[in-house]
Amino acid sequence: MGVRFVVVHGRFQPFHAEHLAYCRLARARGGSLVVGITNFDPEVVVREATNPGRHLSAANPFRYWERALMVRDALAEDRLPPDRLLVVAFPIHHPERWVHYVPCDPAEALHVVRVFSAWEAEKVRRMRAAGLAVEAIDEPVKRLSGSQVRARIAAGDHWEDLVPTAVRSWIVRLDGVRRIRDLTSAGPRRERSL
Repeated sequence: MGVRFVVVHGRFQPFHAEHLAYCRLARARGGSLVVGITNFDPEVVVREATNPGRHLSAANPFRYWERALMVRDALAEDRLPPDRLLVVAFPIHHPERWVHYVPCDPAEALHVVRVFSAWEAEKVRRMRAAGLAVEAIDEPVKRLSGSQVRARIAAGDHWEDLVPTAVRSWIVRLDGVRRIRDLTSAGPRRERSL
């Protein structure tokens, strides 16, 4: 492809096996990998009609810096050289700010989006409207989601094999199991207050 940067993004709540597959898919396009973490600041999170609930506390148990460590360490564990990775905040709902967070020049950067739902299709539409080079990969079925991982953790079911080893270690170190269970038991209407 010849691009300098390949950009992916997501909430990564938490970073799981399908996120790793997404990053591998993007890495195959060449260039350095830029991983944008959305919902990085509770004060700038916007309710999204095509993906209701993504703004709630129970859907966002981990802080930006915690997710950045999970992504960094999972990709290092997957043998991505540190000089080929940049983990950044990405204000997905504020296109006017994107140029300050991720490479946006279509000659230098390709944004890769796996499309599972109306929300991903809407992101592709917005990114193309902003002039970004976007490769949309239609996926018929979403095999794993962060909400499935969180639901297993909250229920006390086996979840460890759904995330890379480095992420499992961070979830344990950050007392993430208790945090997810506490947020889940607080009810779905509770707003994010970390």
